[in-house]
Amino acid sequence: MSDASSPYEGSMREALAEARAASEHGDVPIGAVVLDGAGQVVGSGHNRRLADGDPTAHAELLALRSAAESIGAWRLDSCTLVVTLEPCTMCAGAVVQARLGRLVFGAWNGEMGAVGTLWDVVRDRRLHHRPEVVSGVLAEECGALLEDFFARHRDSGTAP
Repeated sequence: MSDASSPYEGSMREALAEARAASEHGDVPIGAVVLDGAGQVVGSGHNRRLADGDPTAHAELLALRSAAESIGAWRLDSCTLVVTLEPCTMCAGAVVQARLGRLVFGAWNGEMGAVGTLWDVVRDRRLHHRPEVVSGVLAEECGALLEDFFARHRDSGTAP
């Protein structure tokens, strides 16, 4: 499902603010927020792989951990994850494992996307859980943030 003008635009703007925080410490600008059933933010995160020296410190995983701690449970079935970029296989797997009710993302991930681009982990009928998916929310803005980040790194000769 794609819905570029959706009720998730405000939450995506919060995820974009998280993404900008990631780029402040040199990480790829990806941000995420988790909403509870009432639409309140119960978790947030942004990429911290470089900052923490942790290959698993993706925005989605940090936001899911934050939400689980906030609500005191690992099952996030009434929650929605809003993330600026289509999740990779690791993060898509975490969405399934957390039993998230809904996944909302902005830009498509042509290199590692696992929610329809290269793979479709969250809709695999062999798995025990399949969240609702809303794609393309503020996709241009989310994509532009990443494009600008990588252009700056190409121009400076540094790799993130």
